[in-house]
Amino acid sequence: MSTLVQINVLPHQAEDDDYIAEVAFKKARLRADDVREWDIRKRSIDARKSPVKVSLQIEFWKNGEERPQIPPFVPQDVSNAKEIAIIGAGPAGLYAALRAVEGGLKPIVFERGKDVRARRRDLAAINKENIVNPDSNYCFGEGGAGTYSDGKLYTRSKKRGNVLKALEWFVHFGAVEDILVDAHPHIGTNKLPKIITAMREAIIQYGGEVRFDTKLTDLKIEDSAITAIQVNDTDWLDFDNVILATGHSARDIFYLLHKRNIKIEAKPFAIGVRIEHQQELIDDIQYHLDGDNPYLPPASYSLVQQVDGLGVYSFCMCPGGIIAPCATDQEEIVTNGWSPSKRDNPYANSGIVVSVTPEDLPNYKEGDPFVCLDFQKSVERACWEAAGKTQAAPAQRMRDFIDGCVSKDFPKTSYQPGIVSVDLNKVLPDMIAKRLKKAFLGFGRKMQGYLTNDAVIHAPESRTSSPVSIPRDWETLEHVEIKGLYPCGEGAGYAGGIISAAIDGINCVDKIVAKQEAQQ
Repeated sequence: MSTLVQINVLPHQAEDDDYIAEVAFKKARLRADDVREWDIRKRSIDARKSPVKVSLQIEFWKNGEERPQIPPFVPQDVSNAKEIAIIGAGPAGLYAALRAVEGGLKPIVFERGKDVRARRRDLAAINKENIVNPDSNYCFGEGGAGTYSDGKLYTRSKKRGNVLKALEWFVHFGAVEDILVDAHPHIGTNKLPKIITAMREAIIQYGGEVRFDTKLTDLKIEDSAITAIQVNDTDWLDFDNVILATGHSARDIFYLLHKRNIKIEAKPFAIGVRIEHQQELIDDIQYHLDGDNPYLPPASYSLVQQVDGLGVYSFCMCPGGIIAPCATDQEEIVTNGWSPSKRDNPYANSGIVVSVTPEDLPNYKEGDPFVCLDFQKSVERACWEAAGKTQAAPAQRMRDFIDGCVSKDFPKTSYQPGIVSVDLNKVLPDMIAKRLKKAFLGFGRKMQGYLTNDAVIHAPESRTSSPVSIPRDWETLEHVEIKGLYPCGEGAGYAGGIISAAIDGINCVDKIVAKQEAQQ
């Protein structure tokens, strides 16, 4: 059995393996001759007070102890195995397919969008020409929303499945091993496409299939069980196990399920804005004016406050990042944030969102599964109209927003389609705007310097999670009314990021594998 010790070192010392070993050996009361191998198991920044420290968990294997060596990915040839349909090639869908290859099932992945390389042209079109392809954008396409929106791998979903397995698969397919160690692992949008491509190639290599430009358009249900799917409004394909991993923005899927009398429900979500500061300012605030320390990474922050009965919190904070246009329809505005692997852009951005339940909304109707979705759509369209009906975002300086005055000018921002000066108090719903203003004042008290008119608010941040859930049985993970249909990942309401979605994909296939084994 290995030995674990916790040590704290200064940032420049965290790069010195000899120093780390010396301190760790002393803390563990071990001599170097007693130890066969050691490694850093966890690494995090402790910036609660000055000086900033790096917290390290060190794992030792003494002489005579074997370090477990478990292959992260053990595929089978599934060319002639039983087929399962996986709708969507985001994290949930890809990990479901990889687990199927491990479990002896042949995955057929249907993705409405394009592969990662072809997808880039459509991202360029939305950034430079204000053209939104509804099937190929920041949300739709190989790898899902995560591929081109940062690659943050942090999750609180420790009880939902094997987080380490999910991370190890990322490393197996090309991610740096640091993600196994860092408390808040991050790959970076610039590196994710290559990893996603390697995953797809493995699925195909071992007998699975991945079909792009292939959209689910109908379902066939007989005797409360799924029997077939239709793609692209033409071909019907027989499947008795279908994993629905379509993501939080596939609104047509919610409408299809409702049309086919398949139960869906309104779900709490969050909506607000994305705010951008200079990264240098956030570094100085978080690192106690030691922001130019070359051994410290760009600083992040996490903020939360209760305002008038609803939670307001930071979401998807991107140090050294960029704000991106993430609409999935031409007549809407959606913002999101991402960071490259080095997080070396001069801006820090974060969603600041208000948590709402269906009952909180002015358009609430009991039993209406689309109450949250309709509210989300109304905000996105209002922002599109307010900024001139392009992909330019309505924007306002932070202090100006609080004071209710239109900003006369702006510092440079990272949002490529551009910004238009408006009074967001008149664009955002009153229940959202009022709470955001109070939260910004509170955040300014918590982080001295955060409340500044040099910060720019971009609206809206609206795709935090799915506004609709697809209910499933907690034991079988099948839909509560339809056998063989597995609602999965963020779009169904069972994940909140890349890793939790990936884990949910694995879990759904685990249930199918167990079901198949029981039937044999």
